[in-house]
Amino acid sequence: MSATLTKARQQINSIGMFLKQGKITPAATGLYEAVMTVMRSQLMKAEKDEFSRLIEQGVYHLNNDKELRKVFPLVIAYKAGEEKELLETLRVLLNALQTAVADEAKENLAALEKRKRDTLADAQAHMDRGEFDRAKDILGKLTREFPKDSHLQVQASDMLLRAELFEDAFDYLDRALQSTPDEIHLYNRIAVVLRKLKKYDVAEKYFMRAVNFAKNDPNLYFNLGRVYIDWARWDKVEKAARIALKLSPGFEEADKMLAFALRKQGKTE
Repeated sequence: MSATLTKARQQINSIGMFLKQGKITPAATGLYEAVMTVMRSQLMKAEKDEFSRLIEQGVYHLNNDKELRKVFPLVIAYKAGEEKELLETLRVLLNALQTAVADEAKENLAALEKRKRDTLADAQAHMDRGEFDRAKDILGKLTREFPKDSHLQVQASDMLLRAELFEDAFDYLDRALQSTPDEIHLYNRIAVVLRKLKKYDVAEKYFMRAVNFAKNDPNLYFNLGRVYIDWARWDKVEKAARIALKLSPGFEEADKMLAFALRKQGKTE
């Protein structure tokens, strides 16, 4: 017997095992592929009889699986010689299984997002009562559970920022940035926090990193200029404003920034 037929026999014989493990899709896929192999092969009568019996056993296992019946309540019919009709039924079954898996994934995702929202609301409630340590514990546990969720990190940061817990807010934004270094809005958020902390040199370094991703964004240079204003680095305010205006000549706020920087330096345009 050829290797392909040996594989087909193994696939059918594995259906019962897969079903006991709750693996409905591999079981149905195995039968589908095995039937395809049988239809493409030139079989002797003894081989045809053997595979007809095997296919009947496989169909029997599928029809009697309670979990499969929940997804596909129709009886899978098969008689020797009706392999083509069986394949059509199995295609419908596999499509139904695929849809069920997708629906379950959506439901699981929705439940997960709801749990995140509820946990964030719980943390905010503790914040509102001034229970900052408890709120931080809740946020820490939640974000450790989903370390790659940069949006969640930002939400935690915003909550801490509103409570003026700037150091903690910075930590979350920094982690979010490590996951998504090309998200320009995160650099602006970090700059706000670092300005509050008066860590202007650190804010400048973050903006220099942002330039790698958005060197033609005038708002980036304008926000950098705001850091320099707080830092009282008037020459750098001027430079940042000029770059913003070069990129966007009609940028009114950047024009005001430039005029302000020039006055501070005793210069005229």
